[in-house]
Amino acid sequence: MPRRPRRGCAASGCPRLAVEGGQYCEEHQRLAVQQYNKHTRSPDTNKKYGRAWKRIRDRYATAHPLCERCLKEGRLTPVEEVHHILPISQGGDHRESNLMSLCQSCHTKIHLEMGDRQIRS
Repeated sequence: MPRRPRRGCAASGCPRLAVEGGQYCEEHQRLAVQQYNKHTRSPDTNKKYGRAWKRIRDRYATAHPLCERCLKEGRLTPVEEVHHILPISQGGDHRESNLMSLCQSCHTKIHLEMGDRQIRS
C-alpha cells in the first residue's frame, strides 16, 4: 500500500516538509516541544499537591463552606477553592492556619494582587 504524501510544515511561512506522522518540520517540532514543556509543572508538584492535599482541601472546604473574603463583605458565596495564604513555593504549608476558603472570583483577585497571574484579553 502506498504511503500518504508528506505535508508542508504547519509553522507559518515554513517551506519545509513535516516529519512523517507530525505537523511540523524537524526544527519547528523541536520548538513546539520546548514551548509545550515550558508550561508543565515541576516534577515535585505531586509531592506538594498529591492525594493528601486533596483530603486536606476537602476537609477545610467542608469546615468553611463559604468564601471567607466575601463573608467579610457581607456576601454569602459558596467555597470553590482553598487558597494558601503563604504559597507553598515561598515556604508555606498545608496547616489550617495557612489556608483560606475562597470563591473563584476572590481567588483570581488575590493572585492578580500578588502579581503571579495576568488578565488575558
